[in-house]
Amino acid sequence: MRSILFVAVTGEEAGLLGSDYFAHYPTVSKDAIVANVNMDEDQMLWPLLDIIPFGAEHSTLDGVVKRAAERLHLALSPDPMPEQVIFIRSDQYSFVKQGIPAVYPSPGLKSNDPKIDPVAIFKEWEETRYHQPQDDMQQPNLDFNQAVKYAQFAYLCGWLITQDPQRPTWNTHDFFGDHYAKKM
Repeated sequence: MRSILFVAVTGEEAGLLGSDYFAHYPTVSKDAIVANVNMDEDQMLWPLLDIIPFGAEHSTLDGVVKRAAERLHLALSPDPMPEQVIFIRSDQYSFVKQGIPAVYPSPGLKSNDPKIDPVAIFKEWEETRYHQPQDDMQQPNLDFNQAVKYAQFAYLCGWLITQDPQRPTWNTHDFFGDHYAKKM
C-alpha cells in the first residue's frame, strides 16, 4: 500500500511554475512518486455524468480511470478538443517530464437534460468568469454535490493506485514513456 500526497500548486498559466518546481524538488523521494492525478478547473455548473481523462491512454492509468468511473457510474468521454493538446498544457505535464505517468480527469460535457448544454455553459463561463474577479464561490449555479462527485472520482483514482502492488507504467512505445521515463 502506498501513501497519497496532496499538493496544491500555483503559477500554471505562468509556465507550470509550481508543479514544475515540485516535480523537480519534491518533499519525498522522486522514486516514491508513482503517478500524478491532476485536479484542475472543476466545473460545478452542471450534473457530472462523464469524465474526460486527459492523458490516460498513455499509461496503465487508463485502467485506473476506467475502474473508478465504473464504480461511480460515470461514463468516460474522449478528448473533445484534441487540437488543444490539453495533456501537455496543465500541471500534470511537469510530472510527465520527470517520467511519472499522469492523468488529468476533467468533468465531461454530457447532459441528460435538453435544457442543460454543458458545452455552452463552459464557453460562457470561460469567456465571462475564468480568471476574472467574478470566478469565485458566489457565481450562480454552483453545484457542490457535483464537486463532491468529481472529488470522489479523483480520490478513487488515487486510492486504486495505492492499492495496486504494481507501479503505474507507460504503455509500450508510448511517446511520453519513450521520451521521459527513466531507463532502468
